[in-house]
Amino acid sequence: MLPHLASRIFGTPLLVHRAKLDVILSAIGPRLGIDNPIPADTRELLAAVPAPRSNIPGAIGIAVIPIHGTLVKRTLGLEAASGLTSYQDISVMLDAALADPSVTGILLDVDSPGGEASGSFELARRVREAAAVKPIWAVANDAAFSAAYAIASSTERIVVTETGGVGSIGVIALHIDQSVKDANDGYRYTAITAGRHKNDFSPHEPLTDTAKSELQTEVDRLYDIFVSHVAAMRGLPEMAVRATEAALYFGPNATAAGLADAVGTLEATLTEFSIYLSSRGRKAPPARAVSRNGATHSLENVMSEKEVQVEMISVDEAAAQLAERVAEARREVTQSAQAIAELCLIAGCPDKAAAFIAEGKSEADVRRVLCEAKAIRSEATPIHSTITPEAGTDVSQRPESSPVVAAVKKLTTKE
Repeated sequence: MLPHLASRIFGTPLLVHRAKLDVILSAIGPRLGIDNPIPADTRELLAAVPAPRSNIPGAIGIAVIPIHGTLVKRTLGLEAASGLTSYQDISVMLDAALADPSVTGILLDVDSPGGEASGSFELARRVREAAAVKPIWAVANDAAFSAAYAIASSTERIVVTETGGVGSIGVIALHIDQSVKDANDGYRYTAITAGRHKNDFSPHEPLTDTAKSELQTEVDRLYDIFVSHVAAMRGLPEMAVRATEAALYFGPNATAAGLADAVGTLEATLTEFSIYLSSRGRKAPPARAVSRNGATHSLENVMSEKEVQVEMISVDEAAAQLAERVAEARREVTQSAQAIAELCLIAGCPDKAAAFIAEGKSEADVRRVLCEAKAIRSEATPIHSTITPEAGTDVSQRPESSPVVAAVKKLTTKE
């Protein structure tokens, strides 16, 4: 397992915040035979970095997907306690939320320094595709750096906490040269290879100029993909994304740079998201903030140069309005269900009421279906007559011979 971990850290491009990479090296470096990969004072400072917080349950109808810890393509048996989250697991949770009919919106709770480049952009594009099915927002709670930001930027709206940060739009690759240590330990490695590049990035030899150039080319290629992705997702010029130089942006600075849309807590975002979901079709999504010429504008202003007026309401008022709408909707559903049950009872098929209600049919729909069914049954039922062909010749079968007709004639005559 250790050689495999080393191959996923060294000599390969990573979308990870550099400080977190140093934390990883300080934790597993000694197990890989690397003594003190970073200075002691730096290790003490990094040890104070808080662990990811546990996920906070979301509002009814909102699936909260946690994206915590270092991100990898596959965990390969490593548990979540190891601080890893795989793109594969996130994708599974995303698919489950999309398939759940009770879920109307998805919120990504992001607290990650990033991780492996492999698989990150595939998941980021998957998030954007899923956003066309159900609304998806993200909260940097408290970190959405590098690969984690690539995923968060694919959502429709990004909120960052007051102490949270986003960014680190860059790529890094490390090569460790332990040839001097090998010599001091009495080891000398000789690689017998076929293929000029087979021994590139070996930790037992200094990095050649050719290998360094090739690794830089791959880092630049992934950087171009990263920049293009963020620019497209956030509606920013690529030049503006490159100008961040992989820096970190916290709180209001993140919104000023156009990398986030608002500053707020996870709880406040859940409330805002609930209000938005309950009024879909009547209310546009909150305006996205981007930076231009040192000023903050909504994305709509950048695209159309028009001012957008956003109605601001307090959280208490919004919560009260949401509760009233929910109560009204429940009353309407109850009344409709009672009417459907009565119609089915009158039609002689009370067992069908539950199915009609589950399908979401209205009272008018059920009435039409029952009438059509009644008409079909009537047409299929043969008409039986009690008048025989001999009725015209049999005196007893004639109307004037009927005692009922005779009684009626007698009454009318008396009158």
